[in-house]
Amino acid sequence: MALGPQLRRLGKHSAIYGFGGLVQRFLAVLLLPVYTRYLTPSDYGLVESLVALTTVLVIVLRLGIQNAFYRFYYDSRDPGVRRLVLRTSFWFTMAMATVGLVAGVLFSREISTLLFDSSDHADLVVAALVGLWAQMNYEQLLALFRVEERSIAYVTASLANVAITIGATLALVVALDAGPLGVLVGNLLGTLLVYAALLGYRREQLGLEFDRGLLREMNRFGLPLVPSALFLWVTNFSDRFFLVTLSGAEEVGLYSVGVRIASILTLVLTAFRTAWAPFAYSIEDDDEARRTYAYVLTYIVAVTTWVATALGLLSPWLVDWIAAPAFSSSSRVVAPLAFSVVLFGGYVVMAIGLGRTRRTQFNWVVTGAAAIVNVTLNLLLIPPYGMMGAAVATVASYGTMFAGMTWWSQRIYPVAYQWRRVVTAAGTGVGLVVLGKLVGGGLAVALGLTLAYPLLLLVTGFSLPAERRAVRSRLRGGGRAAAPDLRSDEDA
Repeated sequence: MALGPQLRRLGKHSAIYGFGGLVQRFLAVLLLPVYTRYLTPSDYGLVESLVALTTVLVIVLRLGIQNAFYRFYYDSRDPGVRRLVLRTSFWFTMAMATVGLVAGVLFSREISTLLFDSSDHADLVVAALVGLWAQMNYEQLLALFRVEERSIAYVTASLANVAITIGATLALVVALDAGPLGVLVGNLLGTLLVYAALLGYRREQLGLEFDRGLLREMNRFGLPLVPSALFLWVTNFSDRFFLVTLSGAEEVGLYSVGVRIASILTLVLTAFRTAWAPFAYSIEDDDEARRTYAYVLTYIVAVTTWVATALGLLSPWLVDWIAAPAFSSSSRVVAPLAFSVVLFGGYVVMAIGLGRTRRTQFNWVVTGAAAIVNVTLNLLLIPPYGMMGAAVATVASYGTMFAGMTWWSQRIYPVAYQWRRVVTAAGTGVGLVVLGKLVGGGLAVALGLTLAYPLLLLVTGFSLPAERRAVRSRLRGGGRAAAPDLRSDEDA
């Protein structure tokens, strides 16, 4: 398949996932005023700490099976073989999630004491672990929609989950004044109910079938990714634990609001990631895959950088809009956190070559180095600088991860990436944010600098002639232009 149709295919599914993610993120952002008015910063810090805990437990309990599911599903076109991959993954996930839930409930008081120096929050721990069980099983069934490239069905299930979650959370937190427990229970109710519906929908595909030999092969692929995912968790979430220990729960609450605003960019990247692995593995020809991967990196950096630029410049007004005045200082961390997501997007593209070749054994070294950078800088920077120190540590660790994965992936699966265009796209966004912070000037200046980003890319020679021709054709025709023949241009 030519490059243009391949990119359109990726773009189509990413757009659908992105629409669903946009609605989910928008609805989640609408809950922030509820959280910031009905929860204290300390209450919000409790919830965020438990979210971080369950995230790492999901990584450990899955043992890499979901990553293996995406890779092994495409090993055969035989429906029977694919069904066996699904059933083996499903029952393994069910067993591990149940083990985690039972153990967590038995030791809930001890976990509460370890996290919060008090056993008084054992009920929050139990609620978080029930949510963990629901999340693991629910996401395994959602993964089937991804490999089937049924993005609309995936988004429909996700939005149903969000709608139920929001209704339950508002009832528990606002009407019943259930506090942080209401937030956790509201979140798990949506996941449990949609999971039950998916079980009924998939009942014919989920028979009692389990292949130990297949599981061993999948574990050989997935297990090396577990330490990598754990180190990635350290990079993503350890700052909350350092902040709560070194600066207090209130600082975690302030930082978490900044994280939530920066995570608006995450919805763009999540849409891409949701479509990316099935799409990337489905390209059978290596030359076609390499060429596609090169353009994907360029475009994902350009798109995410523009969003990061907007968030960094507009962060003071976004915080004022969605949060109570007590959280206004959260805006300071939005820009560095948003640009760290750009770096992570580059890492995601780079890592696909190792998955394609099944050479995942080195991933943990890259993410481990990033985690060391993150922990070291958190310890050094949080005491004097608080949440801003944590944000700087996050940027540095993601930069380390992107650089390390680029070096290793190019040794295993070399791709002619368009580095000049990548650097131009990222550097232009960073420069605009720095300029905006230095100049000030209010909302009008921030909006103007945000809208200047694509124009500056034209001035700096970012776009290729074929891309410019395609844009002009679309503007003149007012409709869908043909895919640009990118082969006619020299790669930048």
